[in-house]
Amino acid sequence: MMSSNDSLERLRQRLAEFATARDWAQFHSPKNLAMALIGETAEVIEHFQWLTEEQSYHLSPDKKQAVSHELADVLIYLIRMADRLDIDLITSAQAKIKINENRYPIEQVKGDARRAEEY
Repeated sequence: MMSSNDSLERLRQRLAEFATARDWAQFHSPKNLAMALIGETAEVIEHFQWLTEEQSYHLSPDKKQAVSHELADVLIYLIRMADRLDIDLITSAQAKIKINENRYPIEQVKGDARRAEEY
């Protein structure tokens, strides 16, 4: 069975090949990718602007497809940025989860969404 890390690695390789074939790697500096990432993230947000919490769960099929494409763009830029910086996203995410488990102990934060410094 394939692990999610294998899938992420295959996606990373495919994106690197895509950029290389088009001679775009020259434009994929960490700075440029960070800017592209925030731009795509803003495009995700635009789909939810002015919706109620409830409406945000019940998108039309067309709206859901559009959000899906924007989320894909975010993922693509995130993977490219991590690749260019030689960061293993799975390892980094696992480490960050561990940090958050220590920062937000269940018995202290369950059902409460304040920031860590507010406890």
